[in-house]
Amino acid sequence: MNIGRAAEKSGLPPKTIRYYEEIALIRPARAENGYRDYSEDDVHRLRFLQRSRSLGFSVEECRTLLSLYQDDARASADVKAVALDKITEIDRKLAELKSLRGTLARLAEHCHGDQRPDCPIIDDLAGKRGA
Repeated sequence: MNIGRAAEKSGLPPKTIRYYEEIALIRPARAENGYRDYSEDDVHRLRFLQRSRSLGFSVEECRTLLSLYQDDARASADVKAVALDKITEIDRKLAELKSLRGTLARLAEHCHGDQRPDCPIIDDLAGKRGA
């Protein structure tokens, strides 16, 4: 099938599919005319990649997961390790976001929010202390 049909079936834009091919995440066959010829297996891999990316996995993590997916001799412990590493990363990012939120909330709390030009939020962003 052509890239347009593969895009329809996988839910990915053709540009993303071409990128995945460029970085060797997928390798569609080539028809005699040189055009890409995607198989149902290619579409399945594209859906796998789409779902993996939607769960926050990086391209390199997707490469690892795809490799494990295609390995019938894989150990589920290897797959679980990748997932647990991602959970640890997500937890770290959540803690960072919570801290950022707390900082912004404190700054907003100390801002008068009126017509005066002095603003602790601006002062903090500018590196001025004493807000």
